[in-house]
Amino acid sequence: MNVFDFDGTIYDGDSTADFYLFLLRRHPGLLRDVPALGVAAVKRKLGKMTLTEMKNQLYTFIPKIPNMDAELELFWKTHMCNIMSWYLLQRESTDVVISASPEFLLQIPCKTLGWECLIASDVDIRTGKYHGLNCKGEEKVKRFRKLYPNAHIDAFYSDSWSDLPLAKLADRAYLVKHRMLQPWNTKKSHQ
Repeated sequence: MNVFDFDGTIYDGDSTADFYLFLLRRHPGLLRDVPALGVAAVKRKLGKMTLTEMKNQLYTFIPKIPNMDAELELFWKTHMCNIMSWYLLQRESTDVVISASPEFLLQIPCKTLGWECLIASDVDIRTGKYHGLNCKGEEKVKRFRKLYPNAHIDAFYSDSWSDLPLAKLADRAYLVKHRMLQPWNTKKSHQ
């Protein structure tokens, strides 16, 4: 089984940030929320807010969008081109994608690319509220093991050192840097 991170790995960029910018252009009234997001980012940086709390602040825009399904369709019509070519050349129907991005955001690429399984942050598409924790770091391992308790990971791909816990479960791990794959020595600690 091959397991992939999404943002910065399969997708060239951050799909959540791209989607938010896409919505800001289409719904300029969302700009009123930007100062509160800045405050949340500073609180996160100072350790006064968890990542999940900060992202809950980000997703306050969700209930303000009248037809989220239509927005998602429009977004992916213009952003599927951000799927990296190296991935398209090797993708398989048995691929498992695990991401910190909200699940609702990744449903369209999941169907389009035919992934066997998508594991992502559980964010309510109507309210923007998290159900559980942000799917990052050790949380990715917990969610993966919940669905695949005895699974063997042949290869894992990510652009982020925060995915080291999942990379350590794989026979082979690869870091994606500048759209290129390089072997990831998971025995070395990140410095």
